Amino acid sequence: MSLQGLVHWLWRAVDIEGQVLDILIQKRRNKKAAKRLFKKLVKKQKLTPGVIVTNKLKSYGVAIKEIELEADIDSIRD
Repeated sequence: MSLQGLVHWLWRAVDIEGQVLDILIQKRRNKKAAKRLFKKLVKKQKLTPGVIVTNKLKSYGVAIKEIELEADIDSIRD
């Protein structure tokens, strides 16, 4: 996604029923950005997820471990 000529990444969290829980637009796609997304979601939802399904971006796994979420991590299969 491009905003004002700069590349930005759209982070979107969706529940099992397909409802969008949160959307976050950031300039980076790294561990710090992933941690920000997960912390924001946990605070907003007031509960921790049992399973997190991601694409295979490595920063998700690192961020989940660092903020100590007790969730199973599954990847979308291509």
